[in-house]
Amino acid sequence: MPQLSGGCHCGAARYQLDAALDDCAHCHCSDCRKTTGGIVTTWLTIPQAAFTWLSAEPAHYQSSATCKRWFCATCGCQLALWTSKTPDSVDITVASLDQPEAAPAHRHIWDQSHLSWLYLDPQLPADEREAGVD
Repeated sequence: MPQLSGGCHCGAARYQLDAALDDCAHCHCSDCRKTTGGIVTTWLTIPQAAFTWLSAEPAHYQSSATCKRWFCATCGCQLALWTSKTPDSVDITVASLDQPEAAPAHRHIWDQSHLSWLYLDPQLPADEREAGVD
């Protein structure tokens, strides 16, 4: 299994993961757009036990009744999220990895919410929702 690290833009928040990179998805939901400021957020889902903060745990907030999001309080970079709907895993923003090219997306999620002018790669499967999350 690869050991990867990542962090925020300013370097104040750092993390490490040691897990297979086999669940990576482009998310098109409006919550991800609003929290990141991007038109798509690509998430890498890994077991929570494979994730470690190398710095002090960064700031976080409860973005919904079931979701907690971590971000750097200094530069604002979105880093990770946890949801009670899949409590044994954590989602890492691929863009915050030191080597984001190591985690290519395997699919699109929340496809029905994608922006109409955004071209989606037709070779990747597209799910209307996140599998296992209702």
